[in-house]
Amino acid sequence: MNHAAPTPDAAARAQDTVDPDRLNTAIATLAALGGRADGGVARETLTPLDLDARRLLIARALALGCEVTVDPCANLFFRRAGSRPDLPPVLTGSHIDTQPVGGALDGAYGVVAALEALQALNDAGIVTKRPIEAVVWTNEEGSRFSPGAMGSSAYAQPERLAQYRNARDAQGVVFGDALDATLAALTALPGVSTRELGTLGASVDSCVELHIEQGPVLEHAATPLGVVTGIQGVRWFSVTVEGRAAHAGTTPVETRRDAMKAAQRLAGQLYAAADDLAGRGLRVTLGRWRVAPNSINTIAGEVEFTLDTRAVDEDVLERFEAAVVAATTALDGEDGYRVRVEPLFARGTTRFPDAMVEAVERGCARASSRAHERAPLRLTSGAFHDAMYLADLCPTAMIFVPSRDGISHNPAEYTEPRQLGLGAQALAHVVTELANR
Repeated sequence: MNHAAPTPDAAARAQDTVDPDRLNTAIATLAALGGRADGGVARETLTPLDLDARRLLIARALALGCEVTVDPCANLFFRRAGSRPDLPPVLTGSHIDTQPVGGALDGAYGVVAALEALQALNDAGIVTKRPIEAVVWTNEEGSRFSPGAMGSSAYAQPERLAQYRNARDAQGVVFGDALDATLAALTALPGVSTRELGTLGASVDSCVELHIEQGPVLEHAATPLGVVTGIQGVRWFSVTVEGRAAHAGTTPVETRRDAMKAAQRLAGQLYAAADDLAGRGLRVTLGRWRVAPNSINTIAGEVEFTLDTRAVDEDVLERFEAAVVAATTALDGEDGYRVRVEPLFARGTTRFPDAMVEAVERGCARASSRAHERAPLRLTSGAFHDAMYLADLCPTAMIFVPSRDGISHNPAEYTEPRQLGLGAQALAHVVTELANR
């Protein structure tokens, strides 16, 4: 009787062929483009450094035998062929742009790991049924041009690009001009061809994004892999309190309409309302303040602050918004104050399909078990990701690895190399399984 061990399936073989050392070397090589002495990376979107990084990734993708294409938003796609080229591809990837001073892993890790997964499939001699595309999304961070996630959101809804092209950075550079320059440079490279934007050009089977957590949950749980079930809903508001500017030394206290004093009182009420809902997962941040005339010897005449509100439960967001309306309405007209509330942005909760979450869990569980680590943990993302917009198009999921001290958007951003390797192994398993459905 033949007692030979069974042959692992393709997903398992792909996972086992991922090379963590090669992965971490590739991460360091990419981080050198924009690397700083403090360990951080400064590589904002559509800059010369961003173009150099794209050239580096294109060269590796071509060496892997991928077809390289770029769309009108400068999203890059590296397609590994499948045995059924007529089938929609599985997408995986992230972004390579950083904050003005960021870390080496935010976004970039997901791109490099996607290429490592393709390398592992090559090394294992695996031909998947569906094509797999590693993707580099343009301007996820939104630090140079606003809004963020331009590439993935335009891919999901191509008509957005026309508006994005008019955005300007702090130096007055127009996004459309920077975009056209990058497109001209990329399409001049051998082996790079163009494609249509988003759903106008191709359908997508599914999408998986691997990312650092950017929070402390996995580290606190001593768990190297996270199965992301969705992304919190978010609502942003601008609140403006108008009082009356007057001389700080000559205006009696009883006659003042101090916009800062009123805004502080309002902020306290909003924090109290947020505390009442904190047990249901609400996170509220009063992030940006503007004071006018902002003079040491003048009573503030106008104060504006922003509200960032996030929760998984839409009812929680509704309840807090109602508290905002009640508090600002009560202040408006009181003692001559005027209050305005302006909605800035809203995005509902993203919930990843059960089947996708389960596929991610299988890949993560196998990688964790083989490494004698704790089983993966299910959690929700508190940050935006490109996957949020891909979820509008196709079944989507995410994998997280820990962030030391929960720090990101900072030179101190760090994940242990071993954990980065486990994340790439989990990703290789998931995309291979999806591509063979």
